[in-house]
Amino acid sequence: MNLIEESNKYLMNTYSPIPISFTYGSGSYLFDSNNKKYIDFTSGIGVNSLGYNNTAWKNAIVSQLNSFQHLSNIFTNTTTINLAKKLTNLSNMSKVFFANSGAEANECAIKLARKYSFNKYGNHRGTILSLKQSFHGRTLATLTATGQDKFHNYFFPFPKGFNYVSANSIDDLKEKLTSDVCGIIMEAIQGEGGVHPLNKEFVIKACELAKEKDVLIIFDEVQCGIARTGNLFGFNEFGANPDIVTCAKGLGGGLPIGAVLCNDKLSNTFVPGDHGSTFGGNPVVCAGAIEVLNELCNTSSYNSIYNKGQLIKNTLTASNLSIIKEVRGSGLMIGIEIDGDSSVFQKKALENGLLVLTAGKNVIRLLPPLNISEEEIDEGLKILISSLKKL
Repeated sequence: MNLIEESNKYLMNTYSPIPISFTYGSGSYLFDSNNKKYIDFTSGIGVNSLGYNNTAWKNAIVSQLNSFQHLSNIFTNTTTINLAKKLTNLSNMSKVFFANSGAEANECAIKLARKYSFNKYGNHRGTILSLKQSFHGRTLATLTATGQDKFHNYFFPFPKGFNYVSANSIDDLKEKLTSDVCGIIMEAIQGEGGVHPLNKEFVIKACELAKEKDVLIIFDEVQCGIARTGNLFGFNEFGANPDIVTCAKGLGGGLPIGAVLCNDKLSNTFVPGDHGSTFGGNPVVCAGAIEVLNELCNTSSYNSIYNKGQLIKNTLTASNLSIIKEVRGSGLMIGIEIDGDSSVFQKKALENGLLVLTAGKNVIRLLPPLNISEEEIDEGLKILISSLKKL
């Protein structure tokens, strides 16, 4: 029985794995059981921000393991506090809550917004607005917040207290921003929705309207945060000042983590017993996350990531391939809309030694490791362009 057959036998049928078995990774490359090399433009869906086998990241984790692997949250520990200090200082936010995933972080953000509103206005102001084509997670609350009907089937009934706004439509936002709304959650770039960046004008106006009504702005930076776009967060490009920011994926560098950052206004909203997580703030994961921030979250790194994103865009534009309809995104979060089936291309690229993601039926999504070299990008783009020509 091969690995895929065992997977089908023992794991629930929630995924459709590509029939390939990877045995090890190094830098921006993965190697299969036949020792075939693949350039990775996926980084585990934006998780492996430092690629594979990063020495500093591994050493930090091993060092923490040699002390202790876990403490309950009835105790504090230096590693978790150091990550909290570093993350709040970098983001100019007040406090952080650590969870285990992006969905959990967004779930916490929803609770935080509702608790703030309850404390100040009572219990009739708990609606969360999200954007159509958004994606915020797989828990029942974050699935309800996700503005895509295709994710909503089967799981009825859904929690109440959510409504949806057309992305970049100020008029629709004004109509939906009723007196029962306590928060607006949005992604700077809608990743799962097709790699669609929000318009700056929409974000600025949304923030203005929210401030007038004391409605909280929540930015879901699970996929586009932690240097992915060439800034600490995707919303930095808009000059926005959100009340709550969520992040996950690339923050852990390959281990599960989620984080919810809040500003001063919300710093004391939660009290003991309001929220919690057994594994949230695990010191081993936090040790790795500190190394991710050390390597990626600085001006030099931001500039490098931005420039590598421009290299990808410019190369694809210069290819003059008629199959490419649009290239969009920022930094190393790129969507390539094609006149064709993105899943068919994904398989073709895999055959040629390149790993890519999809975001819908006709969008190729690129999320390479953030420390990938320009030479490795060039190598991958040659395969990508060659594979597109064969579709």
